[in-house]
Amino acid sequence: MRIVLQRVTDAKVTVNDTVVGEIGTGLLALVGFGKSDTADLATAPVWKKMIDKVLNLRIFTDDDDKLNNSLCDISGDILLVSQFTLYADCKKGRRPSFSGSCPPDIAAPLFDRLVADVRSAAPGQVATGEFGEEMFLDFTNWGPVTIILDSDEM
Repeated sequence: MRIVLQRVTDAKVTVNDTVVGEIGTGLLALVGFGKSDTADLATAPVWKKMIDKVLNLRIFTDDDDKLNNSLCDISGDILLVSQFTLYADCKKGRRPSFSGSCPPDIAAPLFDRLVADVRSAAPGQVATGEFGEEMFLDFTNWGPVTIILDSDEM
């Protein structure tokens, strides 16, 4: 599992001209699952570790303008968006290969489980895009601050 976190002042995702998810200050999390990820990932220790990292990384400023606060500390929101392209392989040619991405029949339930688990632990609003749909994101990256988490590196 890979997660690209962007600290945002606001974010929304639109599908078919309809806003399906919108947040205020918090995190935009682009989430992808790899070919080696299985349904068992949701019960593995790394699953909880990744969620804990997302919620508790100290990437929000404190009163002294230092990165000392987490999403939990600021009671921030989170927008979770599935993105299989996080596993793109661009080694050959000009067209990325997505053969390293998890098949949708495994990835969709994993994404749903991630959303449920984040909702049960997040301090603020949790919004999502729609799995497998073409989505349009509109957000203001604050910083900019962008962090990449990979379950293979935990």
